[in-house]
Amino acid sequence: MSATPAAPRSVIGRLAADRPTFSVEFFPPKDDVGEAELWRAVRRLEPLDPSFVSVTYGAGGSSRDRTVRTTARIATDTTLVPTAHLTAVSHSVAELRHVLGHYAAAGISNVLVIRGDPPGDPLGEWTKHPEGVEYADDLVRLVKRSGSFCVGVAAFPYGHPRSADLDSDFQRLLAKMRAGADFAVTQLFWEPEGFLRLRDRLEAAGCDAPLLPGIMPLLSAKTLRRGPELSGAPLPPGLAERMEPYTDPKDFRSAGLDVTHELCERLLAEGVRNLHFYTLNRSLATTELVTRLGLVASRVGA
Repeated sequence: MSATPAAPRSVIGRLAADRPTFSVEFFPPKDDVGEAELWRAVRRLEPLDPSFVSVTYGAGGSSRDRTVRTTARIATDTTLVPTAHLTAVSHSVAELRHVLGHYAAAGISNVLVIRGDPPGDPLGEWTKHPEGVEYADDLVRLVKRSGSFCVGVAAFPYGHPRSADLDSDFQRLLAKMRAGADFAVTQLFWEPEGFLRLRDRLEAAGCDAPLLPGIMPLLSAKTLRRGPELSGAPLPPGLAERMEPYTDPKDFRSAGLDVTHELCERLLAEGVRNLHFYTLNRSLATTELVTRLGLVASRVGA
């Protein structure tokens, strides 16, 4: 299970650099104000040359049109390497092929595919579209048959909420890799052990495709509270107690960035070569982190 040959602007080609890299994920804007905020973040990050940037869908596969439009604009109006999201939620195979055609026409050759959550209740019962696909590995095969796409998939260090256990979740990930996925990006977490175990398990199974850790900068008490709900990853022992004294938002942000920096340093020390940041369409924290980690300096000097 090896990655496909790298094209000049493929994610795999960018991740193959001889130095640690970072990538970022944006959300599609909901309105004109959100779009202006997103593009300020894009322009701040562009000079830092991330390996790629991705643009996700909204919950339940919503905001598909904005995702397509935003990703296409990044492809045509910036020097960044865009990766478009594609979910199976509420889409027929014909609709999925139509979206892929739009991506290809815009020069987008990287796609991150996920089955996606049901509309309304992310933990509700999954029901596939009558003319759609059932699993993410089916979607990987569809994308691979539809053009020369570099394909990424989602991974879950502590298992997807719908998985019966870690073993069955791991088998789902292997199925996606065997279907042709070129790389995987994990759900967010704040302690490295689960990620490192998953990385080692993939390598033991003969999968050498890159596994990118999903990092959400810890910037607020809300983020600390919502993180486990969103990801299923537990809080590291003592983290809540460590952050409890910081009642002022500015102090919390500063201490939270220290926590995130420590996590990233540990991952890099363990041989992780690529860090993927969930920016929430705000680039300042990511800029601070990659600068502190030396990733900007190493890239500029290369």
